[in-house]
Amino acid sequence: MSLYLKQIEQLVELQKVDDQIHLIRKDLTSAPKEIEDLRVLFNTAEEERARILDKLEHLREQEKRLNLDIEDDATKIKKSKSKLMMVGNSKEYQAMMREMDSLEKMNRDREDERTVMTEELTRQTTAYDEADSRFEKLKVEIEAKEASLAERTEKSRNELKQLDEKRRDTVKLVPLPVLSRYEFIRERLAYPVIVPVNAGICSGCNIAIPPQGFIELQKGKQILSCPNCQRLIYWNEHFTDTRAVSKPEEAENEEE
Repeated sequence: MSLYLKQIEQLVELQKVDDQIHLIRKDLTSAPKEIEDLRVLFNTAEEERARILDKLEHLREQEKRLNLDIEDDATKIKKSKSKLMMVGNSKEYQAMMREMDSLEKMNRDREDERTVMTEELTRQTTAYDEADSRFEKLKVEIEAKEASLAERTEKSRNELKQLDEKRRDTVKLVPLPVLSRYEFIRERLAYPVIVPVNAGICSGCNIAIPPQGFIELQKGKQILSCPNCQRLIYWNEHFTDTRAVSKPEEAENEEE
């Protein structure tokens, strides 16, 4: 194996270790964020549930008052009917009839209002049940994630310690000038540092390498960088196994 290929292989091995470190650190960052996001949803569900419950209590109070009014009107109508039988003249009779008509109309209006209120109570009760279900589900999910977070964090930190030790051993195999170049890029550019070129395309940024640059890359004489994303690159055809570095995640744009 030529010196160039040996150095590329060393960098690829280093990148593999950094890949694992990167994923664990990302997980350590995202795990608490997942709980924070769930808490936002939980608080929203809790507020919605409380809002609907307040509305239900208000509707139930209205329903209670309305039922009392309807009962009171029914009692008045009954009394008016009894008095009607005792009316002595036409004038009093007409006055009593007008009063009864007024009471009966008011009673019918209140019955209609009670029907509408009953329908609204049914809708709000259904809405509350749904909101309460979301609330309880999120509560259980948060409790489960919080319970596992400490264990998950401890495990990740132990893995990081092992990987940091492995990285120290790996960098010893990389010549200092090459390592310095790798570390310089790693500190300034988006992950990863070294990527393969497949069919003339940099797998780091998905941009074609200029023809002359691709020819130089195929010669395998010196370590080159992608003119677009500045990552270190190598021709995938120089390796016949699966040692190539994984393609970076498209969503990752932040610098290390």
